[in-house]
Amino acid sequence: MDKKVYNRIKAVLAEKGKTNNWLADQLEMNRTTISKWCRNDMQPRIENLFQVAKALDVDVRELLVSTKE
Repeated sequence: MDKKVYNRIKAVLAEKGKTNNWLADQLEMNRTTISKWCRNDMQPRIENLFQVAKALDVDVRELLVSTKE
């Protein structure tokens, strides 16, 4: 059974040439938490999602997997 993917944080980090550790430093958050977000093991709160978008200079919608095909 495939794990459901809800966010694109890992993909956007790669597109921007940034790492999990960089994001953890930018948000002053635990690296383990960021790693869980990137693996879709845990989802960020909406407030955190907006912080991630700001740090990566992207629209918050780019961090989410579309529900439309």
